[in-house]
Amino acid sequence: MAFRAGELAKSGQEEVEAYLVPRARDATPQVRAHSREALQNIIDELGPVVDAYPSWHPLVAKHDDRHPATTPSKQCGYAGLDHTRYFAHGFVTCPYGDGQQVIDSVNALPRYPHARITAERLDVQFYNPQATPILVKCDWDHALNDDHTVPLALAMPLILEKEVPCWRWSQVAETWETMRPYFLGRPHGARSSLFVSQETGQSIKTIWNAIIHTGMFGPIKI
Repeated sequence: MAFRAGELAKSGQEEVEAYLVPRARDATPQVRAHSREALQNIIDELGPVVDAYPSWHPLVAKHDDRHPATTPSKQCGYAGLDHTRYFAHGFVTCPYGDGQQVIDSVNALPRYPHARITAERLDVQFYNPQATPILVKCDWDHALNDDHTVPLALAMPLILEKEVPCWRWSQVAETWETMRPYFLGRPHGARSSLFVSQETGQSIKTIWNAIIHTGMFGPIKI
């Protein structure tokens, strides 16, 4: 089945709106309208709702490369996350309390090549009146494509930086089918996702297949 980015983006937005926009019993129509507007602005700025990130994305890149992460967590250096929803280049988390633990953990993250991770409190009601919405953003130094996908010139070096050093301890080479969620994020199709275009995904697949056939990671795992 073809990867339908538009349909997935729409359904993702509907799901996150149902989750983050307060229910009628918890907020006035004006507050709920403000929440919807704020959510739309976040999507316009950061891209569509996603389920998980590519393991090379700066938002999850701080992890043990033997156990790659695809969602923000303690493994990636975050603290205090709760009631979290993801967008292509940022996420909203809604902990109870003031959310300072989240902000402090983001400020302590290392500087990534070509990107900066920031956190800020939002003046909007999301999830629950007692929660404090925190927006964590990945601000790229290089321009993304108009549809918020990452160009090959940026995605490929980030992939290589994460994967090539693994030759030192790897015993087998993982195929494209195994690595696809880590390279494309979720949701994804055969060669594209909400993070990379079909053309970029095909190039990543071609380069990865060339790399594993060098034997540098060991025999290809069947």
